[in-house]
Amino acid sequence: MSENPSRPSDPPSARNSSRTRPSTAEIGRCGEDLAADFVVELGWRVLDRNWRNRFGELDIIAADADELVVVEVKTRASRVFDDPVAAVTPLKLARMRRLAREWLAGNRDRWWSRIRFDIISVQLDPHEPLALDRARVRHHRGVFE
Repeated sequence: MSENPSRPSDPPSARNSSRTRPSTAEIGRCGEDLAADFVVELGWRVLDRNWRNRFGELDIIAADADELVVVEVKTRASRVFDDPVAAVTPLKLARMRRLAREWLAGNRDRWWSRIRFDIISVQLDPHEPLALDRARVRHHRGVFE
């Protein structure tokens, strides 16, 4: 029986043991941490992170002075999209609005002059996603009023 050169002889686990790629959840968490640090550096106060109910989840809810800002974080470690913001659909924006109403209903202790919806996109290095010094963070302000 001849050996097929197109099929590696080592099992996949042996080939990947020296370098493991972070999971999608790890990549997402990394992006959310970078985004939270970014808004804090802007002087915002993070009120909630990963707030969820039966309808979905809001990544970051923050206060920018007297404005409430609902932030969707999109993180990618590939070059599928030029900017990860391209993955935010009109359906996702509508869901954010519904979730923001739900959050506000449970947090009536403060009045907000305005509610704004922002997107923070985080593009990680495709070869070394956890090299945070190479991450590119973009802030898309007021994408949905």
